Amino acid sequence: MTALQTIEKIGNEAVQELRLQKLHGGHPFMINSKELESNQCYLEYPDGKILLVFLKNAAREFTVIRTLSLAEAEMLRKRYGFSSLQ
Repeated sequence: MTALQTIEKIGNEAVQELRLQKLHGGHPFMINSKELESNQCYLEYPDGKILLVFLKNAAREFTVIRTLSLAEAEMLRKRYGFSSLQ
């Protein structure tokens, strides 16, 4: 394993741990994706719901674009290697 691969692995494990801490603590977890516009992201909630949201300006205020279907949410988790909480 190269040094870069090791760093990537450590980073991915840290994100996985942070996600679980946030969700188990009752807080949403933000999932950024290169596939979305720069002002959009996903918010995953402890109940398993994932919202596609738009960040209004720099106000730190989110506007919900839509709620992902259960199938879409599962596909997104799978794409990022996130386990299901249910």
